[in-house]
Amino acid sequence: MHGHVQTTQRRRLLLAALGLVSSCLATAGGAATRRPTPAQSRGPFYPDQLPLDQDNDLTRLSPARAATSASAKGVLTDLTGRVLAADGTALPDALVEIWQCDAHGRYLHTRDRGGRPRDPGFQGYGKARTAADGGYRFRTIKPVPYPGRAPHIHVAVTAADGRQLVTQLYVEGAPENARDFLRKRLSPAQRKLVTVPFRPSGDDAGSLRARFDMVLG
Repeated sequence: MHGHVQTTQRRRLLLAALGLVSSCLATAGGAATRRPTPAQSRGPFYPDQLPLDQDNDLTRLSPARAATSASAKGVLTDLTGRVLAADGTALPDALVEIWQCDAHGRYLHTRDRGGRPRDPGFQGYGKARTAADGGYRFRTIKPVPYPGRAPHIHVAVTAADGRQLVTQLYVEGAPENARDFLRKRLSPAQRKLVTVPFRPSGDDAGSLRARFDMVLG
């Protein structure tokens, strides 16, 4: 009887150990199979003439290059995130570019000839390099609807090893999302990866914050 109890206890310990190993492997496997951020069109309005001011703050131009001293119109937003490999490791020194229309729905592009006035205080395009942890940061505005499109920000990433990703970031809860023809081409799971909440930052300026992590396959 005593031997039977010991055997049962050993069997339980063995099963528990196997369960722990399986759990660790599943966790490791989950990191290794991190879903890549889906690619989307670069669109027709990547700037055909890059602005002289190309830093990571799109809301204020340097005094020497500004046509106005006013900051950009729109809801100020801190956009942050990390650029990662599929196994979850950080990708430092990756070039991250963003471009979007201003608060009036105008892009920094000569072919965007809509009747809406262009905001002279909005940079329209910016770039940054990722830090050692893959992190990046931009100061921009909450995207607004563009004729026929949901609010979005274009994002392009070029990793130090040459891998590239071009995608678009969407605003969680925007009513135009369901009608956007490019967003509808993505599967529901893919849409989740490129749709992020814009939440109050808690500062006195009433600005927002958004986080967009990207995974390069």
